[in-house]
Amino acid sequence: MNGKEYKYSDITRKIIGAAMKVHSTLGNGFQEVIYQRALAIEFANWGLSFQRELDMQIYYDGQEIGTRRVDFLVEDTVMVELKALTTLEDVHLAQAINYLEAYGLEVGLLVNFGAKSLEHRRVINSKKSSVSSTQSLKSAQSASSA
Repeated sequence: MNGKEYKYSDITRKIIGAAMKVHSTLGNGFQEVIYQRALAIEFANWGLSFQRELDMQIYYDGQEIGTRRVDFLVEDTVMVELKALTTLEDVHLAQAINYLEAYGLEVGLLVNFGAKSLEHRRVINSKKSSVSSTQSLKSAQSASSA
């Protein structure tokens, strides 16, 4: 570790630790949903609050144009997108960045259980400040609970 601290690094470190435990226990080769269920158990074991398969609204010009289901929203701050592929490609990273922008979140993790070794990428939405991210998240959550 280089000693550099990133925003929400305390949370992302726990998420990655939980994912490593799941991958070391199950290995690769299962469907994404299996890893998602196991990761939910590990998040609870690590004391992380999370929402699984959370429907979040996508807005364009102030109008809702659709929804997208997030694999996990952890501690109301970090989006976690899961994959079970042999390798992550640039398109998956671009997709995760687009989701962060659409949800108004700043930090996400792209986690791939499909390779022999666990792959994870930290994803940053550099377009949003923490103030606007919190407002967008609260708007999206209140709209999804309506």
